[in-house]
Amino acid sequence: MEQAMKDFFLFLSKNKALNAAAKKWGLRFGAGRFVSGVTIAEAIAAVRKLNQQGLVCTLDHLGEFVFSLEEANESADYCIKTLEAIHQSGVDCNLSLKMTSLGLDISRELCMTNMRRILDSAKKNGNIFVRIDMEDYAHNHVTMEILNELLEEYENVGTVIQAYLYKASDDIDSLKDKKVNFRLVKGAYKESPEVAYPNKADVDENYKKIIKQHLLNGGYAAVATHDDNIIAYVKQLEKEYNIPRTQFEFQMLYGIRTQSQIDLAREGYKMRVYVPYGNDWYGYFMRRLAESPANVKFVLKGMFTK
Repeated sequence: MEQAMKDFFLFLSKNKALNAAAKKWGLRFGAGRFVSGVTIAEAIAAVRKLNQQGLVCTLDHLGEFVFSLEEANESADYCIKTLEAIHQSGVDCNLSLKMTSLGLDISRELCMTNMRRILDSAKKNGNIFVRIDMEDYAHNHVTMEILNELLEEYENVGTVIQAYLYKASDDIDSLKDKKVNFRLVKGAYKESPEVAYPNKADVDENYKKIIKQHLLNGGYAAVATHDDNIIAYVKQLEKEYNIPRTQFEFQMLYGIRTQSQIDLAREGYKMRVYVPYGNDWYGYFMRRLAESPANVKFVLKGMFTK
């Protein structure tokens, strides 16, 4: 039943008609729990509040299904405005982005032009770190290729490695000499068993494997998880291999396990909150519902108690 529900919400996340309609709805149906706001000002206010609780952040201007030059350039402009707002406000925050929102599905050249615009702005505005979010498997290879190319020009850029992919370990080793800042995740897209582990237990084991691999390679690891077992495992690695806390951080999603985030920060760990904003929230919201029955219960409760 749980898998069927997950598949249902992942299917809905790709519905372009519903995505277009959601832009007119505003943050309805409980989306406000997982999305910090529609405007940059709302997002910066949310980040400032989290900073005051000892948490650092990364902002993501949500955007999917970009198929025109104008939309891609507008999305890049939003990223640049976000970088400027981060710098001007003085909040402790990075930037996350998806390259499909910058025109990757239109042309690689357009995407690279927008990426360079953004990374130049990030450097200008205090050398803010920029994370390229990994999307579905269809975009995985090109994302790794583009990252490799950008690393020849920029230091303030990294991406995401998804543990459910068979190729995750190879991707980490392919860039180990460059000491890349990787966010390590289990993975949230529905993929074929030809490219991804179909069983959760196998994903969990591979997740532990790549966390250890990347840390022992000397790379910076942003361990993005809400799983207490994984958090405990990272703490165990820290003690066993004398890994400095300056070499890793924990990451969690905005609106999920907020007290656990605060607790980790109080223990002295860097705890970064992924803070999405914007009116193109639908696909992101559907994937959050797919991840957990508890998220669906929260939304249904909110809908029927108003």
